[in-house]
Amino acid sequence: MRVHTLTAVGTLFGISTFAGADVTLVGTGSLPGNTKDKSGLKGNASDGTPLDTLGGHGSAIAGMDTPGMYVLASDRGPKDGTVPFPARLHSMKIEVKPGEKKPITIELLSTTLLKDENGKSFDGSASSFQHSKAEKNLRLDIEGVRVAGNGHVFGSDEYGPVVYEFDPKGKRIRSLKVPAKFLIAKPSKTVADELPPKTTSGRQPNRGLECLAISPDGSKLFGLMQGPLIQDNGVNAKNERTGRNCRILEIDLKTEATREFVYHLEHANHGNSEMVAVNDHEFLVLERDSLGGKDAKAKQVFHIDITGATDVGNVEVLPAKDLPKSITPVKKKLFLDLLDRKHGIQDADMPEKFEGLAFGPDLADGRHLLLVTADNDFIQTKPFRVYAFAIDPADLPKYTPQVFGKK
Repeated sequence: MRVHTLTAVGTLFGISTFAGADVTLVGTGSLPGNTKDKSGLKGNASDGTPLDTLGGHGSAIAGMDTPGMYVLASDRGPKDGTVPFPARLHSMKIEVKPGEKKPITIELLSTTLLKDENGKSFDGSASSFQHSKAEKNLRLDIEGVRVAGNGHVFGSDEYGPVVYEFDPKGKRIRSLKVPAKFLIAKPSKTVADELPPKTTSGRQPNRGLECLAISPDGSKLFGLMQGPLIQDNGVNAKNERTGRNCRILEIDLKTEATREFVYHLEHANHGNSEMVAVNDHEFLVLERDSLGGKDAKAKQVFHIDITGATDVGNVEVLPAKDLPKSITPVKKKLFLDLLDRKHGIQDADMPEKFEGLAFGPDLADGRHLLLVTADNDFIQTKPFRVYAFAIDPADLPKYTPQVFGKK
């Protein structure tokens, strides 16, 4: 085993930042953008997209109890929430064999449509709501998924933002309590109505609970907001993004007790796309800009640690940038730069939306496997891609794989 030394390259927000760890891209797998899913749905959405299109499923990925098996979530559908599109999850077998001619193989096994307790179907349209309480609506935009020890699936909804628990058949069986400060105060069908001056608290439009992690023992969930809350100075008087302090929400799955921590963005125009647990206090967080191809400037995975971070659950307002001395954010260091040319993901091949993170079974040589997925936004000419990275165990010395089989 090699000894890996991180070299400091500067400081950010009072925290040392480092050159990336020893992470190697070992393969890329893809499926055509016009692939059909296993939903059995017939006909087209109002924009012409076939209802059985396997699209947007790079939005979230999570390992299941069988090694090499994963659940993936399609996001809200084509045309950015303006088209009714049934919400769904997919199960896939993804095998990674470094060095082979085809290092990654992907097989779609099943598609599960999501329904509420009364059997009504969820869909991705922003217009599918009738109530200020998110759990009483049928609009759903799953952006983070994690599998519980008993096989149930937790999904974080960007609209609410809320966290739901689904059984293996796709039926919602629980809505987890999320503190009121996170909830959009005046939900609406339009983005303009969900911003100041009409709405002055809660998540920004399209900046909700984008990220979801589960502790290895399955006792806690951790949700990270894509951007700062409106009342946390997320936007200025012109509704331009200026805030950089995002909240991580910890939820005890037994008691539903919560804690909150601060994650500081590198830039106000960045957003968090996913987080995955390394152990019960360390995580990898995918932070990126919204640019693709040659224009992309930031696609980075950070290694964070909540140990010693201040619980800000009782702090109603956070500043846009600099925190007071009484608040300590999570520790943060660069782990993987997806723009590093050594990975070969360049120019036209650089996705705009890296959105999923999941650990897989360790590779034959003992290195840890990290899968990164990209959301194709239901664009049928754009393939779905999975990127497999190998991580030297020395770079994650406290990595603890998730335990399954617990009720």
